[in-house]
Amino acid sequence: MSADRAYHHGDLRAALIRASFEVLADCGLERFSVAAVARRAQVSSAAPYRHFPDRNHLLSAVSAVAAHDLRAEVAAAADAAGADPRERLASMAGAYVRYVVRTRAGFPVIFAPELYEVPDDARREQTRALITTLTELATATACASYEEAVRLVEATIAVAHGYAALFTDNFFAHGGLTAGDAAERATTAARALIRP
Repeated sequence: MSADRAYHHGDLRAALIRASFEVLADCGLERFSVAAVARRAQVSSAAPYRHFPDRNHLLSAVSAVAAHDLRAEVAAAADAAGADPRERLASMAGAYVRYVVRTRAGFPVIFAPELYEVPDDARREQTRALITTLTELATATACASYEEAVRLVEATIAVAHGYAALFTDNFFAHGGLTAGDAAERATTAARALIRP
């Protein structure tokens, strides 16, 4: 039996999304393609087109899953950080680093510019929920306005994304830092941004 015939009842779509995360982790967004995903999933090059008309539709499905999963990890980290709103927001930076190091599916994937033209309500719902969660964490730190909360989210994401990029680009390789170390450094840097 061929590999793609082994999938049925919607399993192919889920397998393609799983394979997409593996391709992203190995190659990054720049080399992400339907053909690479098909090879990783061990299906014919035509099989993905049964569920996704093109690369952007496949990436949109991956974006929705990434936004959902990142939001869950941020929420879990915030809960583990305790009741202090500043610690809860700072924990987001560490959660983001850990997620990106593991999946390479950070904000450049979740909010890839090419996805804005893809009509995908599931992706929009998940990305909106992620941003809402981040904004609520910032607002709880006693920001004076919604705009201030948004700027604080942006700054925290910038710190987190910076540490994730430095780690995945092997900047810390000479020092032997682990992903956990990079996540802790990002959390510490985020704390410094949050007004006492």
